Amino acid sequence: MLKRFLLTFHLVLIGCTLAALAVYGAEKRGRVRWVADGDTIVLTGGERVRYAGINAPEVAHDSEPGEPYGDEARAFNNKLVLGRWLNLELAGEPLDRYGRLLAYVFLEDGTFVNGELVQQGYAHLTRRQSKVPYWERLLNLQRKALKEKKGIWSLPVAKPEKYYLGNKRSWVFHRPDCQFGLNTAGHNRVFLKNRYEALYQGFSPGHRCKP
Repeated sequence: MLKRFLLTFHLVLIGCTLAALAVYGAEKRGRVRWVADGDTIVLTGGERVRYAGINAPEVAHDSEPGEPYGDEARAFNNKLVLGRWLNLELAGEPLDRYGRLLAYVFLEDGTFVNGELVQQGYAHLTRRQSKVPYWERLLNLQRKALKEKKGIWSLPVAKPEKYYLGNKRSWVFHRPDCQFGLNTAGHNRVFLKNRYEALYQGFSPGHRCKP
């Protein structure tokens, strides 16, 4: 009985895995039913999609207040994609920890949605994988937005530091007294003279100390 149960469980698991691979292939096409925020959408089939390689400011949810430019980022994303057909190029890790598809998203006319949000200053880069498709393209767009002080880059720096600590393994930077920065291994630690330099090089701000 136990062997039969284990065999059945194994076959079901294989079936689920094959079904998942069929759904989460290298490319996918879908239409946008709802825009959750500046970097997350829901397709008509119910799949939640998180734009890969970027991070937009949070909108207010539950009891948590929104971040500056969170509503503007969602409005821009809404105007760009709501009700439209998209071509999705799935990231190396197709699902994030919340079960959302991670994807580089394109309109039917070829417009790179992830890049548009970065270019207009509604999102910053986040490098969570060792190899990120479109990294150079996104980095150049962020540099342009930084220089032109668009969107989130028009805001004054909160509590600027004399320097910042970057982690070249995670591509995150921290305040000099942040424990996460101080715990970074010496061979991965990078000293950055200011916040602009960190962002210009492609480091993303840490969530805890919010540099």
